[in-house]
Amino acid sequence: MLKGLDPLLVPAALLALAEMGHGDVVAIVDRNFPAHSGGRRVVELPTSRVEEALRAVLSVLPVDRFTEPAIVHMLTDEGDESPATPGARAIWDDVEGRQVSAQGVDRCTRFYELARDAYVTIRTGEELPYACYLVRKGTVQ
Repeated sequence: MLKGLDPLLVPAALLALAEMGHGDVVAIVDRNFPAHSGGRRVVELPTSRVEEALRAVLSVLPVDRFTEPAIVHMLTDEGDESPATPGARAIWDDVEGRQVSAQGVDRCTRFYELARDAYVTIRTGEELPYACYLVRKGTVQ
């Protein structure tokens, strides 16, 4: 056990986040996301919600300030935001102490394509649909 770390930051997640460099992407996704089909590293957090995992990850990972958007989120098939996105946005803006640039993209044609390049995918047990986010790692200021 380590002091001061969110318990959701299991060793596999901490290792992946530490290995990431500036510009690398972490995907934080809901339980329905096809995380393993991309062949990349997957960390399973089946008892957590996306908001909890996002807050834990952002407690140790700086969000990029140089690339826009710094965060990409999945849109519904109708082109709307996920019901989870307002809460997620509040978390990333709060943790970063600034308004973080974010953009919603189509699930099938864009989000899945971008997610294939994520350094690590953290799959949660989130039940809300379309609760999937790509966060680009920044630098420590």
